[in-house]
Amino acid sequence: MNNQILETISILSQNITEERIEVLQPLVNYIQSKKQQNETIRLNFICTHNSRRSHLSQIWAQTMAHHFGIKDVFCYSGGTEATAMFPKVAETLINQGFHVQKLSENTNPVYAVKYDQIEAPVICFSKEYSNDFNPKRKFGAIMTCDNADEGCPIVFGAEARFPIKYNDPKIFDATEQQTEKYAERSLEIAGEMFWVFKSITK
Repeated sequence: MNNQILETISILSQNITEERIEVLQPLVNYIQSKKQQNETIRLNFICTHNSRRSHLSQIWAQTMAHHFGIKDVFCYSGGTEATAMFPKVAETLINQGFHVQKLSENTNPVYAVKYDQIEAPVICFSKEYSNDFNPKRKFGAIMTCDNADEGCPIVFGAEARFPIKYNDPKIFDATEQQTEKYAERSLEIAGEMFWVFKSITK
């Protein structure tokens, strides 16, 4: 794994509140059950625009699965509509140790995000959760924002649904706090994905 990511992981807060443990535990149970049955673990992180929180969650979940040696985990992201991955997300990830390559130049760029030199990159671009790039069935749907959770009462193809919501760093766009708050949200998500995958028994 990239050394700077390991440094980022080393500073993550280990203080997961009881309230958040109650939110995260069903996802742990789902992953553990799939693992015990030797089934592929597919996780689709869903937010309204698939532009910020869902991408951060997808990338950190894939990273933590690798970090803890949990095999056959494939993480995706999607939205109720497609927009673009916000550029500040890529910048934040680079600052925290990821290697990010922009593969296309258009209104909805495709990014390759690498956490390890020899592992396949996480491919990121904004898309609807039902896009052909994502699994159509046998996946867990993780709702990372209120609007997506309320706007998608049914996520077709999902085996299970988990409301694990994060505050939107978008509210700090064009402010002096933007860089700080995006980093803070990324680390919050990283810390919780760390807890989730650390909780899985091999």
